[in-house]
Amino acid sequence: MSEQHTYRVIVRGVWDGLSEDSRARLLAEVDDHGLTAMTFSQEGSLAYDRTLKHFSWRFTVVSDAADGDEMAAAIAEDRAESALTALGHGFRDLRSTVTDLDTMKINYKGGRR
Repeated sequence: MSEQHTYRVIVRGVWDGLSEDSRARLLAEVDDHGLTAMTFSQEGSLAYDRTLKHFSWRFTVVSDAADGDEMAAAIAEDRAESALTALGHGFRDLRSTVTDLDTMKINYKGGRR
């Protein structure tokens, strides 16, 4: 069994071809998807604003370390795509930023740990 790593993945995208129903639902929930609601979780945390141009989705992904960042990004993008499709929202241009929490160096200020 391979070693598991925990990744934080931010999936960014662009809203595309939103129906009037999608626009209305997104705008009705916009206050629940602002900066204060952004957290990393398995289910993901969707953030966007009233302009309905861009969005980001934050995920925590646990995956084999041997598969690396690319697999973590693919898993997160698949989660985002599945959720957005299930909600009926149009989107395009998904791209991801991945941080491996198990290899991240932490710089402590003042020599404290």
